[in-house]
Amino acid sequence: MESLIGLVNKIQRACTSLGDFGDADGKGVGLPTLWESLPSVAVVGGQSSGKSSVLESFVGRDFLPRGSGRKLIALSSWHRDQKAFSATAAQDGRRTTLVRKEIEDETDRVTGKTKQISPHPIHLSIYSPSVVNLTLIDLPGLTKVAVEGQPDSIVQDIENMVHSYVAKPNCIILAISPANQDIATSDAMKLAREVDPTGERTFGVLTKLDLMDKGTNALDVLEGRSFRLQRPWVGVVNRSQADINRNVDMILSRRKEREYFATSPDYSHLASRMGSEYLAALLSKHLESVIKSRIPSITSSINQTIDELEAEMNHIGRPVAVDAGAQLYTILELCRAFDKVFKEHLDGGRPGGDRIYGVFDNQLPAALKKLPFDRYLSLQNVKKVVSEADGYQPHLIAPEQGYRRLIERGLAYFRGPAEASVDAVHFVLKELVRQSIGETQELKRFPTLQSELAAACYEALERFREDSRKTSIRLVDMEASYLTVDFFRKLPLEVERGTGPAGTNPSTNNPPGVTPASNKHPGANSAAATIDRYGDGHFRRIGSNVSAYISMVSETLRNTIPKAAVYCQVREAKRSLLNHFYTKVGKTEVAPLFNSLLDLIFWSLWSRYSCNATCVAQGDHLAKLLDEDPALMERRLQCAKRLELYKSARDDIESVSWSR
Repeated sequence: MESLIGLVNKIQRACTSLGDFGDADGKGVGLPTLWESLPSVAVVGGQSSGKSSVLESFVGRDFLPRGSGRKLIALSSWHRDQKAFSATAAQDGRRTTLVRKEIEDETDRVTGKTKQISPHPIHLSIYSPSVVNLTLIDLPGLTKVAVEGQPDSIVQDIENMVHSYVAKPNCIILAISPANQDIATSDAMKLAREVDPTGERTFGVLTKLDLMDKGTNALDVLEGRSFRLQRPWVGVVNRSQADINRNVDMILSRRKEREYFATSPDYSHLASRMGSEYLAALLSKHLESVIKSRIPSITSSINQTIDELEAEMNHIGRPVAVDAGAQLYTILELCRAFDKVFKEHLDGGRPGGDRIYGVFDNQLPAALKKLPFDRYLSLQNVKKVVSEADGYQPHLIAPEQGYRRLIERGLAYFRGPAEASVDAVHFVLKELVRQSIGETQELKRFPTLQSELAAACYEALERFREDSRKTSIRLVDMEASYLTVDFFRKLPLEVERGTGPAGTNPSTNNPPGVTPASNKHPGANSAAATIDRYGDGHFRRIGSNVSAYISMVSETLRNTIPKAAVYCQVREAKRSLLNHFYTKVGKTEVAPLFNSLLDLIFWSLWSRYSCNATCVAQGDHLAKLLDEDPALMERRLQCAKRLELYKSARDDIESVSWSR
């Protein structure tokens, strides 16, 4: 099973190099973590509990710096044959000194002068014929107070970080407690009990058994009576401080530890399962079995996560090219994607375009009905307008000037609904542009391009609105500039017959409040007509006739104003919404809009070999348009790293033989 522990260690190294620390610092980027799914042994203990000495006894080397416990070390020991090691003891001493110095330097580099802690592990591998295969995570020592130079929050920061590691269900807890202190006050056991109340994942270790007061022993703990765990307690005897100061050889220290348990009156009956060598072998065997049992679920999780990360990478998109021609082509493709979504809104593939029809079918008719013709064609106003039109001489037969003035002024009321309809269509188109930009997935990466594209679209829509407004007003003005003569030529006959224009009753075409007083035409040769010519009935008939004409024009404009809006706004938005933007961005006199492959090749060659100021400025502008959201760029980078990690882990697992 040597390959299993080596496999986990290799994947852990890849996790560290690619930024997967299991969110130990609480600042995860929302990505899946492989680190947390890997079985590992985390070493937990308070400062001065003997934690460092236990680790050094595992590997037989004095390599860990003593200090404030800011280090997080991923330690791997590898068993190798004696033939592979020919270094002298002096060489080993120099090596361990250098390792200790490198750990100190790396710790200072990561944490700085503040003496803060870091969740990023330092990987250290030990190859020796006197060690077992084992991987451990040496966590910073739990402390009660901050030392000089450390922030006041260091105590809680260390506890939070250690807690985040040992709380994971795949973590095997190696809880270190000194035997010369009450086990009930042990920081390591207190934390282990919180995250592993059943004791299934916890291995208890008692250090400093040789420093207990005479007449006392730790049998109640070691035999599981005072603090029960599902795993056995193991006692160890480490080097004393005097031995550390004298650089006593670790191999000699191991031999002295074995002799202590073999000759101790208290612990000799437990000697076969005491000591650091037994503890290392016990952990190695247990770690191997846990890894083997978890491999199937880890493999399944890896494959699923690879699919999820690849899907997200496809969604985020590839990095932007640096070549100006490729950048312009990318911008054009993004614009085409937006244009496609925008047209789908207008043509019915997506919702929103129906609001334009609502303007024509509901808003415009409602606005026309609300026009104040009942007040405008009241008897009093008709008299006033006709009288003013006649001047000092009254009209003889028909007040033509009065008719014209009433109609022209009445038709001017249609300007308001015409402009309002144009504005309503404009606001719908503007909202559809905003929606389309938001729904174009490819554009989400480029906030600058989104902003520039929206501004260009709004600018184009403003031009379309102005054209539509002018056209709609012209339609109204045309109706006022040349009246339909046949309407009035037929009017006497139709009135005589008791019918209105086009075979309708004039009274039915009148706006509210305008009711004709008589069905006789103004030129009727009768005494009643002569008497009524200058009476109220005469002016009511004038109002009725004008009302009928205005109603006819209203029906015409109700059909032609939508045509003008569609022709000048909707049609142009579909046809040339981005033309000005293309010209501005692509400089069409130099870079065609890629209507053919030859166009693309030409632009690529031109941008590559034409090294003038215009080219440089154009390239800078394109790069700014494709300036991605920094958060999105960071997300793509993190996803790519995590995807690389998972694929590497999958390959490593598949390379291991499972025939055992």
